[in-house]
Amino acid sequence: MSGLEGVVAAETKLSMVDGERGELIIAGFPVAELALNATFEETVALLFGVRRQSRRFETLSLAPETLDLLAAAAKKRVDPMDALRMAAGTLAATDDDEAAHILLGSFPTIVAAFWRLLHGRPPIPPRADLGHAANYLFMLSGEVPPASRVRGLETYLNTVVDHGLNASTFTARVIASTGSDFVSAVTGAVGALKGPLHGGAPGPALDMVFEIGDLSRAEAVLRRKIESGERLMGFGHRVYKVRDPRADVLAAAAERMLGPGDALYDLARGVEAVALRLLEEYKPGRKLQTNVEFYTALLLHGLGLETPLFTPTFAISRVAGWIAHCFEQRAANRLIRPQSVYVGQRGRRWPSPGPSGHPLPQAGEGQPGPGEGAQPHVENLV
Repeated sequence: MSGLEGVVAAETKLSMVDGERGELIIAGFPVAELALNATFEETVALLFGVRRQSRRFETLSLAPETLDLLAAAAKKRVDPMDALRMAAGTLAATDDDEAAHILLGSFPTIVAAFWRLLHGRPPIPPRADLGHAANYLFMLSGEVPPASRVRGLETYLNTVVDHGLNASTFTARVIASTGSDFVSAVTGAVGALKGPLHGGAPGPALDMVFEIGDLSRAEAVLRRKIESGERLMGFGHRVYKVRDPRADVLAAAAERMLGPGDALYDLARGVEAVALRLLEEYKPGRKLQTNVEFYTALLLHGLGLETPLFTPTFAISRVAGWIAHCFEQRAANRLIRPQSVYVGQRGRRWPSPGPSGHPLPQAGEGQPGPGEGAQPHVENLV
């Protein structure tokens, strides 16, 4: 099936996504129950299991070689996700438990250090007295964040920590299934997340709100976008056929942190209402509801993060889910090796050498491909 849609590739106890009912369960908890109440450390403990909590989860300082790489990347002004991918590849561990500890503890430090280097400022090491979310905000700004901002970020990190067998998680499990190390698996997952079809577009969702500027302009701007065939960023989801439950959680977090009366919050809520009404008018029955991108943009902007940091911040959370899936894959491993259907030509013959050498076979030689009457062949080699 195209895109493997509908194909079950793994069993997991980590999260369950029900797109028809708009339900997300993480480690047995409805996402709202977990995200709005747990610390990120508590969420990680649920995903990793008690056995792996003997080594305290902490935000880690970076090795000199990793900092040198980030400094060089900053000079070249590479994309923050490229910097994260490159820096992740410098991490090393002797076993899976150590890799989990290093990867999880290093991701916020990598992102914050690169961001500061990119703007000509020295990196700030983490503080032992701050939790993971607070350390990330501290390493970005140099200021200890207030509790309201820490709670807002923790809610976000909890909300996006795992989400079924998405593209980056599947990538991590495939790599782990080969017997490769967790650093390789997570580095591959970062590469998958960078793709805009997976990493999403919370930045453009916020840009749309800024473009509208005043609620009185919302209907005219949104109608123009829909009628020109432009997608409304922050609405619609491949899995959810109703409202993305993560959007409700992050809307509540944004309301807690910003509150009604905040100009941007009130504008975003108004734009959302107009967008949903117009989508139902123009695309009835499509069930294009608010997705996680819309309120991710509002919440992270409210936390003081600039748009290029949105996807790397997502990775700071999702790395916990990737690692948990790698542990799960290790426990009952079978090499992930799907089949493919061959749709090319058959029966071609290499031409005999002529006086001018060895000409390449001409297109169309040999038996027809499946589209021309031949039967497809399911390839099943190693």
